[in-house]
Amino acid sequence: MVNRLTGICPTVALHIPWDRVDDWDALSQIAAGHGVKIGAINPNLFQDDEYMLGSLAHPSAAVRSRAIDHVLECIEIAHKVGSSIVSLWLADGTNYPGQDDLRSRARRMRDGLKQIYAALPPGIRLLVEYKFFEPGFYSTELPDWGTAYASCIDLGPQAEVLVDTGHHAPGVNIEQIVAQLLDRARLGGFHFNARKYADDDLIVGSSNPFELFLIFNELVAAEEDSNEKVASTARNVAYMIDQSHNIEPKLEAMVQSVMNIQTAHAKALIVDRARLREAQAEGDVLRANRVLVEAYETDVRPALAEARKQLGIDPDPVAALRRSGYVERVSRERGKAAAGSGYPGA
Repeated sequence: MVNRLTGICPTVALHIPWDRVDDWDALSQIAAGHGVKIGAINPNLFQDDEYMLGSLAHPSAAVRSRAIDHVLECIEIAHKVGSSIVSLWLADGTNYPGQDDLRSRARRMRDGLKQIYAALPPGIRLLVEYKFFEPGFYSTELPDWGTAYASCIDLGPQAEVLVDTGHHAPGVNIEQIVAQLLDRARLGGFHFNARKYADDDLIVGSSNPFELFLIFNELVAAEEDSNEKVASTARNVAYMIDQSHNIEPKLEAMVQSVMNIQTAHAKALIVDRARLREAQAEGDVLRANRVLVEAYETDVRPALAEARKQLGIDPDPVAALRRSGYVERVSRERGKAAAGSGYPGA
């Protein structure tokens, strides 16, 4: 439905085991019938009680073996459904000094990643995600982009870094991280969301739209880079949304997220790069800054509305969703399930 309304969401990521089915061919056909394909396959190495002390870094060889087997299953699923991406987030970490030996945990993780990488068939990328804390509050095995990057370099060219925009401390310059990974040809993809404090998983661009624009500014600039390796990396970045909608209508929140991403991208496309390079070369600090701000402050909504018309869809996807009655209809058909939570409205 989101793709039908926006026209730019052609793939749907799966989370295993939550989305496991008996017949993967049938699932692919169902997806095709709705005009989409199966996208990234996401292993779950954090939900089961066995993973309380970690997965690939767990002290127990039996638990590590189980975790590796699960990721290998996900690689096989990716192959069956025609996906080119396995997206791996490790929740491995510790809560207290002395809980485990930090170097031993790092070695165990590296060994597990090497076994996983060895099973990758041609054409499938392993995207390695990092997060600076949570669920571990003392240490995390993949806490930052540098550790993720080093892990990918150790593994090989099919391993790339996945940037989740909510997995950084407040104030971290995410667009600079994006630039560094692009320049090293190791940026594999994004999990887009917004955050005020930590991994809040809010609607992308809802609280930090300028940051989102600056991220896309780096991506667009890299696509035009004279270094073909950098340009190719930028063109092959996988764009995904990873959010948790607790009090807002979920489908409308997803449509709004896609529109926010599209708006940031459109603004990045109209940056006057010749003027920007000239100002930068002359050391004209404020003129260079104004070039970016001018693009950011440009109202691109009319252009996006026209682009949607050319795609044969409604120029206002949110309004179209609200008029459609789709949410009300599927709520009646599927019913509503109550779930216990510590959060009102969740």
